[in-house]
Amino acid sequence: MLLSLSDARQLVIDTLVRNNVSAPNAASVATALVAAEAAGQGGHGLRRVEAYSKQARAGKTDGQVTPTFSRPAPGVLAVDAAFGFAYPALDIAVAELPDIARSQGIALASIRRSHHAGVMGLTVERFAQQGLVAIMVANAPAAMAPWGGLRPMYGTNPLAFATPVPGSDPIVVDLALSKVARGKIMAAKQKGSDIPEGWAFDRDGNPTTDANAALAGTMVPAGDAKGAALALMVEILSAGLTGALFSHEASSLFDDKGAPPALGHMIIAIDPKATAPGFNPLERIAYLAGEIASDPAVRLPGRRGQGARATAAETGIEVEDDVIALIKTL
Repeated sequence: MLLSLSDARQLVIDTLVRNNVSAPNAASVATALVAAEAAGQGGHGLRRVEAYSKQARAGKTDGQVTPTFSRPAPGVLAVDAAFGFAYPALDIAVAELPDIARSQGIALASIRRSHHAGVMGLTVERFAQQGLVAIMVANAPAAMAPWGGLRPMYGTNPLAFATPVPGSDPIVVDLALSKVARGKIMAAKQKGSDIPEGWAFDRDGNPTTDANAALAGTMVPAGDAKGAALALMVEILSAGLTGALFSHEASSLFDDKGAPPALGHMIIAIDPKATAPGFNPLERIAYLAGEIASDPAVRLPGRRGQGARATAAETGIEVEDDVIALIKTL
């Protein structure tokens, strides 16, 4: 089905409100999910509405809560998502952190008791649009084992980065530390299709193309041992330093069973005007971006999603019929 972005957003809002989510929270979540869908990230888009709705209805996620924040140190914004959805907490970080970063040169937001962080490239890009360089990390329910192990200890633990580029769209890097995002495997399960080789192991550590076996097993780290080590780093930054649950302590984001996931995120925002007095770092970044893009075979990170979103804003998004039908039953 072809939907305009506004119609898709309203569909998600209406569905969430019917399922025990306040109107402001539903609006925040819907904006994020539709932006993910428009960017071509369907695993983080409207396919999440079912799980989000069921979790809010069951109370596993508090759809009514309003996140709060404090300033425990001059350069730190501490946000408590209070077992609610991540997006309202992320909205607070986007609203409050830039002024702190500009006054301090650098600042961080520590977010705890949170939920699915979604497409983090969309979050860090919001900082870049305000002239800041941003890095974000988040943990997720355990899906990846330390290299050589069988017990899931880390989530896919994504890492995102964005920088302004004068005269152009921001550069945006967004990657899971598993070979692929786990949402792609969930989408394959929902479609009843196999996954490519090299994405996941089954519970015995054997490679698998079965989506159900993959979800019961572990994800393959990007870069093998290197990816697993980076996932540990993200685990410490996003959960160890924020007071969130570690990945192996967190409940699933895909069902309504158990306690709240209570995950953690960290965002670091840097004011490039403060990093090199008398020098304009963004001019150099623009030069580097131009040199990289001068190769016709190269596309700067973030450009695919930005182009897809621009097209979707004009023509709408194609949403699979089974997804629309499922949402309408909620």
